[in-house]
Amino acid sequence: MNTVVLNLEPIAHLTDEQFYQLCLVNRDLSLEMNAAGELIIVPPVGGESGNQEADLITDLNNWNRQAKLGKVFSSSTIFILPNGAKRSPDAAWVKLERWEALTPEQRKKFPPLVPDFAIELRSETDRLQPLQDKMQEYIENGLRLGWLINPQDATVEIYRHNKAVEVVQMPAIISGEDVLPGFELQV
Repeated sequence: MNTVVLNLEPIAHLTDEQFYQLCLVNRDLSLEMNAAGELIIVPPVGGESGNQEADLITDLNNWNRQAKLGKVFSSSTIFILPNGAKRSPDAAWVKLERWEALTPEQRKKFPPLVPDFAIELRSETDRLQPLQDKMQEYIENGLRLGWLINPQDATVEIYRHNKAVEVVQMPAIISGEDVLPGFELQV
């Protein structure tokens, strides 16, 4: 199954609240929206990718439970980026102060912020370029550190604000740097 992109702009522009309601009434679909207003229907992943994603979230959450520096989010969480896109990384982390600055209503719905850290894991159904574009969009909207883990090509692309993308070969140990101090991941 491939990702489906629907261009709604010629007939409708969904507000943040309308998009939220659309997601609520279509709980069986994983939906995103890009800054151009296109609705993106993301296919489900298979067992291998789902297990790898769970491991990433577990490792990140285990570190966070010790560090107590922020909040960890799964791929079910949609963030409203400053450019208006509504995106859902496979794993995300937000610094505690930024999370606590949101109102209770903002925390309950789709948080209007870009995560400080995000991971995208390329599944077998994902094309690489759209994921690279998504990572670049996160960076352009304020993401401090991002990893695009690409098992098919045995690489990890590391995205940092105002720096060129760094590509490392797997296996490797990658660091959370100053964004996630002390966090390391064996990939």
